[in-house]
Amino acid sequence: MQRRRCFTRLALVGALLLGALTACSGDEKAFSLSAPEIFYVPTNGGKKVFPLRVDGPGSYTPGARRLTVDVEAGSEGAVRLRDDSTNCRGSATHVVCEGPAARLLGLTTDAFAPLPAKGSKPGDTGYLRLTYVMTDGEKLTARTRVVVGEPVLELLTPAPDKGVRPGAEVTYPVVVRNTGDVPVRGLALVVNAGDLAFVQRHANCRYPDLQHGSQAVCSFPGVRIAPGKSVAVRPALRLRASRTTMYGSFGRMVWPLKAGPGPNQTVSEGGEHGDGPALRAEAVKTPHGRFTKAGDFVDVRLATGADYAVSGADLHGDPGDTRKVRLTVRNNGPGNPGYTTRLVFSPPPGTDVLKEPMTEIDDGVYEPYCDNDGYTYTCDVQGLDPGKAHTFEFTLRLGEPATGSVRLEDQASGPTASPAPGGASGRHDPDASNDKASVDVTG
Repeated sequence: MQRRRCFTRLALVGALLLGALTACSGDEKAFSLSAPEIFYVPTNGGKKVFPLRVDGPGSYTPGARRLTVDVEAGSEGAVRLRDDSTNCRGSATHVVCEGPAARLLGLTTDAFAPLPAKGSKPGDTGYLRLTYVMTDGEKLTARTRVVVGEPVLELLTPAPDKGVRPGAEVTYPVVVRNTGDVPVRGLALVVNAGDLAFVQRHANCRYPDLQHGSQAVCSFPGVRIAPGKSVAVRPALRLRASRTTMYGSFGRMVWPLKAGPGPNQTVSEGGEHGDGPALRAEAVKTPHGRFTKAGDFVDVRLATGADYAVSGADLHGDPGDTRKVRLTVRNNGPGNPGYTTRLVFSPPPGTDVLKEPMTEIDDGVYEPYCDNDGYTYTCDVQGLDPGKAHTFEFTLRLGEPATGSVRLEDQASGPTASPAPGGASGRHDPDASNDKASVDVTG
């Protein structure tokens, strides 16, 4: 049986992560060991996840593997290793971890953690050599540059808008500052358009097919941001607001390009680059304002309202009869306010509720959809596009003739008030006259 031979080289993974790709001869698919090209270690002793991944057929199947991590000769004054796992043993410069692949690999692995060596200072660098031995003895290798200290990237939060015209083009600045103790060399910016749409696609951004054009993954390999300094992305980010979604948002993330995204930052692979002008990252004086670390969501509120209308009912019958009542909330437009509204149903006195709206919380398991304080039922109304409706059905046992009520209220009002998602502040209903109706029992 001829054994396959593998050759390892450093290559760009997804244009963001540099790792080791192992190409194998023969017809078998190659395995690859991916590690960051650069890994920053904090000087305060904090532990960071070291992202390490093996790709290939059966790379996570049962069976013991061995991972060896070595501090290269000449790097001992900058970096050392820490062993915090029962699967690992070794020293400050040589650690061996053995066990199932699931324990040794993955974005959440903490089998070992590089740390600054005693006496090192921010900016000192060293190198790690990583060797991963498969169950059949095949070896995969990778090399990572370790930098003492870390950049800390923050994004300037745009000033809140007072309401955007539906469908209008909006412009938002992207300013990134470094509050860490070492420079950033190379910057990645990801924008998730969310409820908005990109006005222009830029040449140094790719737009993954999986996200259907709603994500831009942009790279600035030549940018440098020294500690305490800032850059602005030019031209400013241009997006088109929704025509109906009253409370939308878009997301932004940044990270050092060659270090790759953080453990809570995800980005899709692939996608074509835009055909518009390339974005630039230019040095600027750090502006005043609020900054958020690594990523944020920017709320966008439309300057419009939504006319919600609720229907009542007339129930005819004798005491003891059962009747169904359908309470319908309709959005007459022009906006969609999302989950900002509740229906409050007070049954006619003397009427018993036999059935109420239910929601499936697990396969075949249901619970009441509405909150019930013993008499009043409060039901969240889902976001409705203009012209759409949501109906709540109750089954009642009638009593003597009486009158109940149904009304609509904002999530941020009433005795059980809670802020609506995304900071939404209600429907801004242009016609409040149809927000209430009666439910009458007549003989």
